[in-house]
Amino acid sequence: QVQLVESGGGLVQPGGSLRLSCAASGSIFSINAMGWYRQAPGKQRELVATFTSGDSTNYADSVKGRFTISRDNAKNTVYLQMNSLKPEDTAVYYCNAQINDYNLLSVYWGQGTQVTVSS
Repeated sequence: QVQLVESGGGLVQPGGSLRLSCAASGSIFSINAMGWYRQAPGKQRELVATFTSGDSTNYADSVKGRFTISRDNAKNTVYLQMNSLKPEDTAVYYCNAQINDYNLLSVYWGQGTQVTVSS
């Protein structure tokens, strides 16, 4: 059984920063991709930033230059450093990973962590 556990959300003022963490645990053979999505009220879930094959990264245009994704492979953990936050960044942020658990390559989602940007 594989689990993704997120942490680091909260309330921050516009222009502030937050760092999200997502740790994968359980029966993990390999992680093909890992990253972050978000869903604001009344909107579809959208990609924020993700590692794809190798060390390639992909960012939403709306967060380029403000958000940075990084990872610690030894800990199966991915981070999202969010700077210069804007009210429109308010959303539930979800960790996503494609994990080979020795039997299947499956997609996993975390439970989500709320990020609220407001004065």
